Amino acid sequence: MSLIFRPLFEKESSTYTYLLADTNTKEAVIIDAVDETQQRDIGLIEELGLELKYIIETHVHADHITSSCPLKKKFSNAQIVLGKNSSVDCADVLIEDGDILNFGEFTLKAMSTPGHTDGCMSYVVDDKVFTGDALLIRSCGRCDFQGGSAETLYNSIQRLFTLPEETYVYPAHDYGGRTVSTIWEEKAFNEMIGGGVNKAEFVRRVEAMELSLPTKIHVAVPANQVCGSKIVAD
Repeated sequence: MSLIFRPLFEKESSTYTYLLADTNTKEAVIIDAVDETQQRDIGLIEELGLELKYIIETHVHADHITSSCPLKKKFSNAQIVLGKNSSVDCADVLIEDGDILNFGEFTLKAMSTPGHTDGCMSYVVDDKVFTGDALLIRSCGRCDFQGGSAETLYNSIQRLFTLPEETYVYPAHDYGGRTVSTIWEEKAFNEMIGGGVNKAEFVRRVEAMELSLPTKIHVAVPANQVCGSKIVAD
């Protein structure tokens, strides 16, 4: 038994999509798939002979449109998975903290990590954690829309910091070309919360962020609340 693991990148929104599968059973999951790269992802799944079991979103994204529904149309047995507090009408599975998804001999454990949005979930597989926009490489998600809360995000990241320090951190985005970090690195060097920053200082830093709204927010959020179904093409 071994794990197929493919990090995939979408350059417009700097989004990482992750494809994981069991080499024996060929059961697969995909995390945070993007509409613009759906043909790439479909092609890779077919090329590797995989059976897509779960289409997982770490949260309802505001900067790109998901390809969850197009992927489900192509792979009809797959189930769309989102956190139970997400504002969506399209999920087959509303996952809760501690729930387990199996693909082949592998298990994917859900961790509730709200704060960027109120429905954010992270997922742990072996020595890897997929953190969505909760914990980024040397940074963290913004908290100024979709039910965000810096206080809540601080607690969520502290929870992620209880994972083994050698755990690899794979975020939903990175804007500096970095592909992976570790829990140890983020505890030590994260510019928002590393080095033992307390909650009050973290909240101050988050609230001091000067960020424009994502260009696609008014299109992406409504589309993602229906898992991209409005853009499914025949």
